[in-house]
Amino acid sequence: MENTLVDKTFRDSTGKIVIAEMPNLPLIVWIVASILSLILTSGKINTVLDVLANGSLFTWAWLELFQGVNYFRRALGLAVFIGIIASKVL
Repeated sequence: MENTLVDKTFRDSTGKIVIAEMPNLPLIVWIVASILSLILTSGKINTVLDVLANGSLFTWAWLELFQGVNYFRRALGLAVFIGIIASKVL
């Protein structure tokens, strides 16, 4: 198989096209913590859930950025990473 930019962008090391995968633990924690923070909207538990959600999404983005299976997944991690930082700065 020829190793073109499209192949590097969307294929993993086995040659399969990978755009989405099953959620890993940091992404599952982010989803659960985000939903719970929408339900429990006040108090210290909400603060803890927000920190947990942001930390787990940060971890997921970091892992995708440096260990993503292809360029698309790494770019997705970078976009989320920049989005997290921008949302906290602005």
